[in-house]
Amino acid sequence: MKAPSSGQVPGPAIARQVAGFSPPAAPSLDVGMIGNCAYSALIDARGRIVWCCLPRFDGDPIFNALLHPGDGASAWAIEIEDFASSKQWYEPNTAVLRTQLFDSAGQGIEITDLAPRFHSRSRYFRPLSIVRRVKPIAGAPRIRVLLSPRFQWGAAGPVEITQGSNHIRYVGPETTLRLNTDAPISHILAEQPFVLTSEHNFLFGADETLMDGIADTARRFEHETITYWRTWSKRLAVPFEYQDAVIRAAITLKLSVYEDTGAIVAAMTTSIPEAPDSERNWDYRYCWLRDAFFVVRALNSLSEVGTMENYLRWLSNVVIGSHGEHIQPLYGIGLEDKLPEVIVPGLPGYRGMGPVRVGNQAQEHFQHDVYGNIVLGAAQSFHDHRLLKRGGREEFPHMEAVGEQAIRVYGTPDAGMWELRTRSRIHTSSALMSWAACDRIAKIAVALDLPERAVYWHAHAARMREEILARSWCEERQAFAESFEGRELDASILLMAEVGLIDARDSRFVSTVDAMEKALCDGPYMRRYEAPDDFGKPETAFNICTFWRIDALAKIGRRAEARAIFDAMLAARNPLGLLSEDTHPETGEMWGNFPQTYSMVGIINAAVRLSAPWDSAI
Repeated sequence: MKAPSSGQVPGPAIARQVAGFSPPAAPSLDVGMIGNCAYSALIDARGRIVWCCLPRFDGDPIFNALLHPGDGASAWAIEIEDFASSKQWYEPNTAVLRTQLFDSAGQGIEITDLAPRFHSRSRYFRPLSIVRRVKPIAGAPRIRVLLSPRFQWGAAGPVEITQGSNHIRYVGPETTLRLNTDAPISHILAEQPFVLTSEHNFLFGADETLMDGIADTARRFEHETITYWRTWSKRLAVPFEYQDAVIRAAITLKLSVYEDTGAIVAAMTTSIPEAPDSERNWDYRYCWLRDAFFVVRALNSLSEVGTMENYLRWLSNVVIGSHGEHIQPLYGIGLEDKLPEVIVPGLPGYRGMGPVRVGNQAQEHFQHDVYGNIVLGAAQSFHDHRLLKRGGREEFPHMEAVGEQAIRVYGTPDAGMWELRTRSRIHTSSALMSWAACDRIAKIAVALDLPERAVYWHAHAARMREEILARSWCEERQAFAESFEGRELDASILLMAEVGLIDARDSRFVSTVDAMEKALCDGPYMRRYEAPDDFGKPETAFNICTFWRIDALAKIGRRAEARAIFDAMLAARNPLGLLSEDTHPETGEMWGNFPQTYSMVGIINAAVRLSAPWDSAI
């Protein structure tokens, strides 16, 4: 760090311990998320921002404490002296988070966290700015503010820290961050405790001056953001039951959209292990075409089609850019096709369970289900008359090019949807999605009045369906297997009924569900597959598989069992209604990257499937 000069002050390297102030809580997935479709931040139960990447979801974490449990972690805390308890909730039907902290004498503060998002000047205003507002709610509590951003994955602190009358600038090696605040600048820089007697406001992010006063800006951003989310939520066609769970899931999925390009990330984090000390630590801050399709489909079911329209902008670039050739299972949110996987040496990892990975080797894989997921993600745009830009004859050749690729790869070995790194087979789920591509393109051709093309695609779909049902059936197990001529079971087979290859009440599908419950289920929870993979046998349940089981049970008439399992999954959420990728069947603890869009999709799908109709109560 440079020597201080006029207007320049040194910054703390490590937050010092002060008597009366508790050490930070251990890393946990009991966190809330704020966001505005440009960036997001994760905030723990004590109001500490423990994860935030800028300027994009897949960027450098300026706050990395989620993956750095010890000294040197970067975070932003507003602490209360003599901490005793806390409570946290979302402002109903919004992405605005409130946290209350109390000391042992009953004195308390309330922190409001939000990422501004609202309509302004004919566009959505979504600045790279975290807004925090803190006020006393009981007594005269003493607080301190600890703000310690870092850069280059924690390897670098600010090169210099400068201050003005109402701002602090943190100059990094490649970018500069600014805090605008009406709180005492000296106390923040010195990490000095002070008595909170009135409301204070903090706006942190891009190095930009404010057009208005700090308090006025913060209040307006809060009001406009709450209004935006309540208006957005009001337009959702939610089921009668489970409304709060569905609304929270829908908002979380919306926050996973990178609106600049239309991409949808699988999760906001990297390297949260799928199970304790498993080294199954992956970077999920990218757009998987498979996951994105499920997000689009879930939001479509709630009549929220704007996300689909945005995503199709991103998807059309992927499809057209492929020129009818191989398409990767995932891309960067800016359409990057190179996502080299590297290990970050300086971060210990979640609870010290490294490694921390950036990038994802899966971008090198051949996963043949991708073509079906592309067509499934785009199909509604050819049928939905509400859309401003519907699919038509101009777009149809691009769908056919994807379909032709699905035909070419059908029945050939691949890594499968679970991205197995050392095993290649003719996976049933991949063949299933090739069938889905042909089936949906045939239906699109009918809608576009192209009878010859409809016949062509129906013929391919019929051929594939017959072969899939014959070659994936395992007589020994009385179940459809995970690969052609195989015998091992895989939860992805439940998608056969989901995408319409087979009727859920077909005796073969019913017996498949029975076999999977015996082989893959631990109580209400369901694992992905039974065979050991590159890291051994999976220890935790994969949440989306449990939701596929719920859907299958409901379809075959076992609704009471489906509802009981759904209740267990709702109970597995964190206190704010969010889910990660995996659940440990013995401890019930969440593992895997967070919040996982797959899991939040499952909440919506199960609620829509199981809810009583509105006319049953009104």
